[in-house]
This record gives sequence, structure tokens and C-alpha cells, in this order.
Amino acid sequence: MSQLLLDIAPISSPTLDGFVVGGNLELLSALRHALSGNDDAGNSGERCFYLWGEPGSGKSHLLQACVRAALAAGHSAQYAQAGVPQLAKVVAVDDAEQLDETAQIDLFNLYNQMRDSGGMLLVSGKESALHLKIRDDLRTRLGWGLVYLVHGLSDEEKMLALSQHAQAKGFVLPPEIAQYLLRHGRRDLPSLLAALDALDAHSLSLHRAPSVPLLKEVLQQESKGN
Repeated sequence: MSQLLLDIAPISSPTLDGFVVGGNLELLSALRHALSGNDDAGNSGERCFYLWGEPGSGKSHLLQACVRAALAAGHSAQYAQAGVPQLAKVVAVDDAEQLDETAQIDLFNLYNQMRDSGGMLLVSGKESALHLKIRDDLRTRLGWGLVYLVHGLSDEEKMLALSQHAQAKGFVLPPEIAQYLLRHGRRDLPSLLAALDALDAHSLSLHRAPSVPLLKEVLQQESKGN
């Protein structure tokens, strides 16, 4: 058997088009309107967002996708995880609960600057703004904007996402592979898609069709690497 030359990691280059919507249609629409600069989008021109939800629900994907979209449109944009970047047209701050005291003050000041400049600020956290363990003044500011719970996908929606991802890579995904992956793999969508990519690479290296036995080899290799 050939060696598994695999790196099961989250999918790179997140985009809004690549986000599996599930129960987040209103959120995705609001983000697109804010990026377009359309003040008649039904949100009174509000461009400060706080997104919260469980790990793997897609918060980081959306923040990074908005920054990529802004850069593609020729705007200045910055993304930081557990940190606060410089002022830009679009700024995204991931994992707000991990900010230290100094960074929380920086984010508070940045929030006020972004509102004054008309920029778009996106902040994410694991808990609702009300329960976020940060400074009271910053927690209040985050609650002033648009607050959305990012809904995770159901198993049926994950299977559909896996099937669509496989189709985009040029192969038909047998249902038994998706079912096995959901039962035995890491259940957040980035990890599921990454495992599917690893399965595709492994099957191509062996010149064999994707199958449950090959998927088992991929998942065993992943478990050895952790």
C-alpha cells in the first residue's frame, strides 16, 4: 500500500459563494448587502456585525470570506484571530472571547472608529454578546450592531454539502461514504470537507475509486497524526 501523503486541514480560501447556507440565509443576505454598501438593505445601513455560535458552524469562514470579498472589490480589509488589526474599510475580528484586556480596549476604540467612518466591522465569539466574558462597555457596543447566531448544518445538509463538494472535484460521492464520515469523522464541516479532499487524493494516488475502506485508511492516518 502506498504511503498516505495527507494533511487533513481546514479548507482554505473561504468565499461567500462557498458557504453552505443552511439556516443562515438572512445572515448571508445581510453580509452581502453590507459589503455592497447598500443602505436600503433593510438594516438601516448597519455594518457592525457580531456572529456567535458553536465551533465549526462557519463563523471564521464568513469573516474571512467578507475580507476576501472586500479585497477583491478593491477595498482595504483586515482579518485577525484573537487580535485587533488596524483600521480598514472592512475589519474582521475572530474569537473575541480570547482578547486580552489591552486588545479589548483596542477593539472598543476600533468599533467607534468604524462606526464614524462607515466601515464594516465583523466580530465573532462562541457565546451571545450578552454572555461574552469581556469588558462591559465592549459587550454593550457589540450588542448595538447586528447580532446573528450562526446555525450549524443538519446531517442532511452536511451530506448535501459533501456531495456537492465531491461533484465539484469531479467524482460522485457514494452515500455510504458520506454516512461513514459523519459517524466516524470530525463533524464540523471544514473537517468533513478536508477529509473528503484527503480521500480524493488518496484514491487518486492508488488509482482506485473512493470507497469506505479507503476512507478508513484516511481517518486512521488522521488519528495517528493527532
